[in-house]
Amino acid sequence: MTEQHSSALAGRERIRPDRPEWAAGDIPPHRRPLPLITRDALTVPTARPTHDRLAALNEQRHIGTWPPEVAELRERGTAIRRETLPNLEKYLRQLTGSVERNGGVVHRAATPADARAVIERIARENGVRLAVKSKSMATEEIHLNSHLTARGIEVVETDLGEYIVQLADERPSHIVGPALHKSRQDVADLFGQLAGDAVSGEPDELAAFARTRLRADFKAAGMGVSGVNFAAADTGTLAIVTNEGNTDMVTSQPRIHVAVMTVEKVIPRFADLGVLVPLLCDAATKQRVSVYQTLVNGPRREGETDGPEQLHLVILDNGRTKALGTPQEEVLACIRCGNCQIACPVYRTVGGGHPYSAVYGGPIGAVLSPLLGERPNQDADLPFLSSLCGACYDACPVKIPIPDLLVNLRAEHARERGGSAARAGWRAWSLAWRTETGFRATLAAARLAGRLLPERLLTRLPGPGRGWAGGRALPPLREAGAFRRWFHGRDRRQG
Repeated sequence: MTEQHSSALAGRERIRPDRPEWAAGDIPPHRRPLPLITRDALTVPTARPTHDRLAALNEQRHIGTWPPEVAELRERGTAIRRETLPNLEKYLRQLTGSVERNGGVVHRAATPADARAVIERIARENGVRLAVKSKSMATEEIHLNSHLTARGIEVVETDLGEYIVQLADERPSHIVGPALHKSRQDVADLFGQLAGDAVSGEPDELAAFARTRLRADFKAAGMGVSGVNFAAADTGTLAIVTNEGNTDMVTSQPRIHVAVMTVEKVIPRFADLGVLVPLLCDAATKQRVSVYQTLVNGPRREGETDGPEQLHLVILDNGRTKALGTPQEEVLACIRCGNCQIACPVYRTVGGGHPYSAVYGGPIGAVLSPLLGERPNQDADLPFLSSLCGACYDACPVKIPIPDLLVNLRAEHARERGGSAARAGWRAWSLAWRTETGFRATLAAARLAGRLLPERLLTRLPGPGRGWAGGRALPPLREAGAFRRWFHGRDRRQG
């Protein structure tokens, strides 16, 4: 079939994105200070409804409790994910050999630029003008959509949540639920702009609207692009876990299939899928197993009725192998379930992943993003966007010690900054509060300042303190020590 323009994106020029700059599909190259973004995030109209939605999900999932049968899977899954890390290159070579024996082509990409160049070359050599994608955080990481679009290749997201955020020109706000920050009415309004007419907010009708528009693109596209949840080194099988069936279409209808995976997705054995897929499904959506498990074993063979003519596997590093042999290696055990994000009170409060201004938000993003190759310095402050409450560890199906990793990165950040003014201020505060006299003196000074100085002046500290105070809500200083006085008075009354 001759390729044509996307039917799913027809009318996109009518959509007027309504989102902050830091939520845009393409992350600004130089973001504002993180405290200022998170402060603004609290004022976005969708922040509170998103918080409530995520809080309800968190309660439903009973984070921290694992049924006996899942707890057993968790132990086995934890061991499997650590098995490959000490010998990652060995397993990647084994995977490469297995995929090539199955008829696929393997490309190693050290950087996002390398991965983009490989995929662009495949598209150009095969005359591709339209590509359909299933949900893939790895392709978000390499900014594939904007790269191909700028070179005249239309790219269509076919996962419903990804399709929604693509139309809205936003990034996914959650690893598994890209559009968790949007209500049904938000989606209806967005589809209405696309169609140029009102669209019902009923879930079935919204899904039908997207399905109708996407159906033609599956057949018209020359290339399908997918992610990879797990890649079995022994058989070369690429496992992709979904609930919508779009991945079956993306991997079987276009004549070329490009699968993009990050290096840590390799697993030792095909049999390990019997542990990892149910574990992923339970942690991600509380299902025993997802509706679809797409297992790719190469291009179409003689006598088969569907499948691509070519299969390309792009394996991306982007700084990950530098973490091997360090305490941060543990983050490479992640299976991208998104459970830690929903469990995190900070992630819920700021309304999802957008305010992190990185591809990966939440606790796992705060650990992973500073390790990645393109923006390590810019994302180095993300570990501070956490309360260190430990809910992320309780929620992790493969027992990644995320709080410990966050503390490690905070310490590293402090060491690299050296003798900063903020560090000197914290040291002086620590010295003052080591004695009761110093503690009482600072409380008295704070109360006096709160009574004599205007509140607006107190929140506009001079010099380096301005950026620190600008992104924080300071309590009324005139009330400093009030709780302590009340508590001691209560003790005396009860005694």
